Amino acid sequence: MRNSFSRTIQTTIIFLVVGGVMALALGGYFSSASNVFTGSLINLQSWFSTRFSALQDFFTAPRDIASLRQRNAELESDVSELQAQVIQLQQQVGETQILAALVDFSRANPENTYKAAAVIGRDPSPFLHYVIINRGSNDGILRGMPVVTDQGLVGRVDAVIADAARVQLITDPASSVNVRLQNAETEGSLVGSVTGDVILELIPQDVTVEPGDLALTSGLGGGYPPDLIVGQVVNVRSREFDLFQQATIQPVVDFNRLQIVLVIVNFKPVDISPLIPTP
Repeated sequence: MRNSFSRTIQTTIIFLVVGGVMALALGGYFSSASNVFTGSLINLQSWFSTRFSALQDFFTAPRDIASLRQRNAELESDVSELQAQVIQLQQQVGETQILAALVDFSRANPENTYKAAAVIGRDPSPFLHYVIINRGSNDGILRGMPVVTDQGLVGRVDAVIADAARVQLITDPASSVNVRLQNAETEGSLVGSVTGDVILELIPQDVTVEPGDLALTSGLGGGYPPDLIVGQVVNVRSREFDLFQQATIQPVVDFNRLQIVLVIVNFKPVDISPLIPTP
């Protein structure tokens, strides 16, 4: 009987204590203590999380660095390959544009027969001006055949082997082209030089020559067909005590960027030097 009464009292006390705690909690008396406890737990959790992340980074960093290096090498290889593809495509586009221009030129000048050739070599000497093309005697190329682009006159074939030929440019010191000035209606001799300048000589003093006048092949001398565009007059030198005037010609062809040329294969040059009287 006493034990039962004692348990009843204990139970009652427990309920009272729990009820009092709940009443105090609901009344907000424990909020500050709860906030302090909760903040301490959060700080402790953050501290452990930071230390764990640091340890994890310490052990995984070498593996990540190796993986990043490998990935970086793969990306650099991909970039190099893409750059090579871009350059190749640009070259193909450039060659396509050149070929299209040459086709248009050949269609606009049907009186001649052309054979396309790629430039595969250039003159390494500062005293000679020539290029090597990948067409030779096996392709019907003969010495003396004129070489042009869609822009104008390049020069003529100077030497030939089976699968290649050397083209002497009009800028070569040994080159000589008979030309006429379209506006001035006069003729002269166009010669190259060591510096690459092209000079029109033997212009009569009574002829008015102005910058911008167009120079075309005259057809005289038998070395070139007529009416091939050569260049334009840049400046004129005329002195009273000289027998002839001189004019500097700017070629229409950019010889530094020659890639594909046309050889006029139906033109047969004539050497008239034996017919010229010697003094």
